[in-house]
Amino acid sequence: MRITVLGKSPAWQDAGGACSGYLVEDGDTRVLVDCGSGVFAALREVLDYLEVDAIVVSHMHADHFLDVIPFACALTYTPRQQPVPVPGQPATVVGQPSLLASAFRLGEYDVDATVELGGLVASFQPVPHYIATNAIEIVSARGGGRFTFGADHGPTEVLRDFAAATDLLMLEATLPRPERSGPRGHLTPGEAGEHAASCDAKRLVLTHISDELDADWAIAEARRAYAGPVELAHPGAVYTV
Repeated sequence: MRITVLGKSPAWQDAGGACSGYLVEDGDTRVLVDCGSGVFAALREVLDYLEVDAIVVSHMHADHFLDVIPFACALTYTPRQQPVPVPGQPATVVGQPSLLASAFRLGEYDVDATVELGGLVASFQPVPHYIATNAIEIVSARGGGRFTFGADHGPTEVLRDFAAATDLLMLEATLPRPERSGPRGHLTPGEAGEHAASCDAKRLVLTHISDELDADWAIAEARRAYAGPVELAHPGAVYTV
């Protein structure tokens, strides 16, 4: 299973970057996990968008789903689909009406069930954020490694079992310091390291982090708590599990 980072920015894009978007491929199956601002253009750099089988969205914040709009426009108006667009390609599990409904087959996943997406299987774990949000784990139906994407969340114990001993744990590291007041909705790099350690993850990738934070500092903070390999996500990075 191959995971390509298309975008790793938080709610505001890095210079020349994109928000959350990760292409997961196994055999002939290609699934896009999140599709935030700038992700569609990044996807086109590596893949014909007609080859995407499904889009799975962790939560309905713009930096995680906004580029389903240009994706839908491309499916609807691309010259190779005129005069009549091919309906329902690709499948998707994100919910939005009108334009999206005409371009995608829409559905809402059950967080207590698994979803088969061609040769890949996705499962879900609600995590604490400002709106309903789910961590997503993807495995190959043929067996092999596990990829766990934490999505956006504050400190939580629920990943301990959900991501236990995962091969690749991708966690947000948005904050230079914890929120000073109100509910927690994001992690610092140090807290991401603590979560990776509690999960006994085999590898940690920090994501959802701005280019305005020092990369070396972020990695060092995560390594204070986690002894395994730590990397900072960057567009174009490819991981194999």
